[in-house]
Order: sequence, then C-alpha cells, then structure tokens
Amino acid sequence: MNVAILGSGGREHAICQKISESKKIKKIFCIPGNAGTGKLAQNINIELSNFKMLLKFLKNNSIDLVLIGPEKPLVDGLADFLKLNKIKVFGPNKKVSRLEGSKIFTKNLCKKYNIPTANYGIFKNSKSANLFINKCKLPIVIKADGLASGKGVYICQKKVEAIIAIDEIFNGKFGLAENVLIEEFLDGEEMSFFIISDGKTFYEFGTAQDHKRVGEGDQGKNTGGMGAYSPSRLENKILNKKIIDKIINPTLKGLKDLNTKFEGFLYAGLMIVNNEPFLIEYNVRMGDPECQAILPKLKSDFIEIIEACLNKNLKSMNLEWHESKSLCIVVCSKGYPDEYQNNIEILNLDKIELKDNEYIFHAGTINTNKKIYSNGGRVLNVVVRSDNFKKDRDQAIKIINKINWKNGFFRKDIGYKVID
Repeated sequence: MNVAILGSGGREHAICQKISESKKIKKIFCIPGNAGTGKLAQNINIELSNFKMLLKFLKNNSIDLVLIGPEKPLVDGLADFLKLNKIKVFGPNKKVSRLEGSKIFTKNLCKKYNIPTANYGIFKNSKSANLFINKCKLPIVIKADGLASGKGVYICQKKVEAIIAIDEIFNGKFGLAENVLIEEFLDGEEMSFFIISDGKTFYEFGTAQDHKRVGEGDQGKNTGGMGAYSPSRLENKILNKKIIDKIINPTLKGLKDLNTKFEGFLYAGLMIVNNEPFLIEYNVRMGDPECQAILPKLKSDFIEIIEACLNKNLKSMNLEWHESKSLCIVVCSKGYPDEYQNNIEILNLDKIELKDNEYIFHAGTINTNKKIYSNGGRVLNVVVRSDNFKKDRDQAIKIINKINWKNGFFRKDIGYKVID
C-alpha cells in the first residue's frame, strides 16, 4: 500500500521508520518531511494548510492511507476534508480536536463530567485577568488559549511575572488569543499517557515523561520538549486504572454526548499528585518527543494497527511491546527557544553507525545538494532502547558527541528522576 505521512518533525520521522518495517508497505510519502524522512520516504513539498493541493496529490498518487502528525491540520479540519473526499485518514475530526485547540473547551468538559483538573478562571482581557491575580495564591499557571506548540504556558512565582505573562499572551506572542486561562498550581509530577482509539475501542499506547524546560534541572523557558523517556517512572496498574476511570472514559463519554467520537491518538498530559491523576491538557496526536521514545518499543505491525482502527476493529488486535526502556535526547539549535540560526551544516551524520536499538530521528533538518543543514529549533532526536535508562542516556550522549555539531546543544540530564 501507498502511505502518506503529514508533518516534518521528529515524530513524523519516527512514524516513517516504524511504518517502513511493515511488509504491507509499497511506498511512503512524507509531506513535507525532512532530511531524515527523505531516506525512508519521498518528501513532497506541499503546505499542510493547502487542502486542495494536498488532495490533488493524494488522488494522483493512489494513496491508500494518510497519517496526520501535527496538531494544527487536525484542529483546522484536514481529517474531515480528506474523509469527505474518500481518502482514508487516521486522525481525529475537527470537532474532537478542540480538546487540543481550545483549552477552554477541555476545561468545560472537565467541569461537566467531573474530570479531575486544576481549578481555573477564564478571562477575555488583561484588566479582568489582573484583578483575578490579586486574589490568587502563588504560584499560579497562566496559559494562552489555543495552539502554542507547547510554549504558551507560564508558571509564575510572583505577581509581576503573571502580569507580564498575561500581557504577552494578549499581545499575540503565541498567535491570536481571545482568552487567557489562569489555573491553580498543582504540586506533583507530570506524566504523558497515550491511547489509540477506533471510535469504539481504545488501547493504552504507552506512557512517557517529557522534559519541557530548556535548562538542566528543569530550569529556564518552556520548549516543545527537550527529551523524554518511556515508560514513566510513575506508571503502575492502580494509577493507570484511575487515569482510565476518572479521565479517559469520562472524556470519551463527553464526546459521545456531543454526537461525535474519538478516532486516533489521544495524549493526556497529567499531573500526578499523591498517586492521584489530574488532567493538565489534551493533545489529539502523538506527543513530540514522546512518540520518538515510545514507537521503537512497539513490536506489532504499526500499519496493521492503523488498518484495524480504520475498520473499527481495533479489538481484534493484540498489541505487543518490547519489555524495555527507551530514552530520547533532543539536540537543538543554539539560542532555542528564542532566536536561533538556520542553515548550519551538520557534518558527521552519515559517519554514525547505529545498532538495532539506536535511532537518530531528524526534526528540523533539510537536505540541500546532498548535505544536511539545520532548519529549526529542535534539530535531531537521538533515541536508545535497552533494559536500563542509564545505559540509554549514556549511549545517546556518546552518539551526540560523535555527531559533534558545533551549533547544537542538548540537556545532559534527561531522565534524571529515574537515573540520578
């Protein structure tokens, strides 16, 4: 079969890699892709916002299946558009994608269905938000409503920090924000919890721990993610059952009551407080970089799983996983998440010899005249899977040092809560 993967990051390279292992695959296209996906697939330079051009390409190339990686096309309704035009697509519709596209939609759902989450207030302007801050106990969390690539969140220790955050959000730092969300601060540990669903049945699809802050020891600004490990150190049968019973099932019921259903990957960003889960946010796709840590552990044929979902027959599948631990380190351009320079050559990638349990997933890269250059803030993802997180991290750092990219930096402490 011919498959098209939409997106250009490390998540999409990891998906390409896993799909390429299936015997069912004839050809893979990645739209637009990156220098890494170009080794497994044919990259096609089409803007994901150009629905009509996408459709024309998909029909002209007899694409049997489309997988949508990033959130914006899902929130914009690309899955709906393709389905209307008889293209098989794996990804949620526009209606349920509001779970990620609107934090306020999700908060209202939590309130209606008693889903545990932080207490909150919603504000349409700086004046009302600042008045509310005067009544709040610090620290507090300030969030931009809408998509912000994981960066529209402030944890404010002081009132002045909260005022600055509100001004930045309403002044368009993360795009148009009609509302700001102010939440109580939950003192716990974050956990990423994934499911895959065909609209009737869902299976757990792994857990992970992301590292959002740019600096070691979880210091500095928020990013799209500096690394991840899987499984989460918090995972246990009792906690997983609580997450399913208190968060996932009520959410799916809420969507059903809205005359819709969830088909695709659902990612619950959680805060675990004394072994009790609280929903922080939903993402309607695989996380990045969590996907890069989770997919290498999957033993089952990824395409067969997706096909079962499209046929509303996920319950017929038995998902098999490697009983191993996986860790991903993200290599970034110097200056990220602020200003950074693109088009810096990465010299040593082709010289690296990888074992079967080692991966280099490209994120922000481009291939120009058979040379690989940086093309984004998060540039490479180095992943190692073994029986030990320390082995994973030590080996990933060795690989990064062999790449020896002078314009890059990375956190050397990914997984510190399970290693150090």
